[in-house]
Amino acid sequence: MTTVAPNGPDGADGLPIRQAERADLLEIHRIEQASFPQPWPFSALESYLGEPGFLVAETDHEDGVPTVAGYVVADAIPNHGTPLGHVKDLAVREEYRRTGVATALLERALGVLAATGAGSVKLEVRADNHGARRLYRQFGFEHRKTIPNYYSNGADALVMVRLF
Repeated sequence: MTTVAPNGPDGADGLPIRQAERADLLEIHRIEQASFPQPWPFSALESYLGEPGFLVAETDHEDGVPTVAGYVVADAIPNHGTPLGHVKDLAVREEYRRTGVATALLERALGVLAATGAGSVKLEVRADNHGARRLYRQFGFEHRKTIPNYYSNGADALVMVRLF
């Protein structure tokens, strides 16, 4: 399941992005809980530590200490000889939305997936999450199918795919 906080940002400029570390997990989990009605559990996020596509965007807080502004979870799985990329989760801390964080994270995650040799990337997004859908279309994702009642609250998911 891919989740993207509604009303994601539209642009990206030079934001520091790095692989997620154990010390980031609490902040990542807080962003996840604040962003989605059905957040991933801490253990699910923890299970992706070490994956090249588990990335965080950092920004300086008022006191000059870096803080996690957002994160993305993406991986690639074998698929008949050509890996299939999967963007699983993407969220941005509320005060950093519409500042380019989601765009920067998605761009970097797609680069990581391309480096695996993935021929395409898929994701699932809530049908009513117009901000996320707009962001994905900007990156060349196209709606391929709808999965009715995908989410536990009965919301439909759109499966979107981008070819490399």
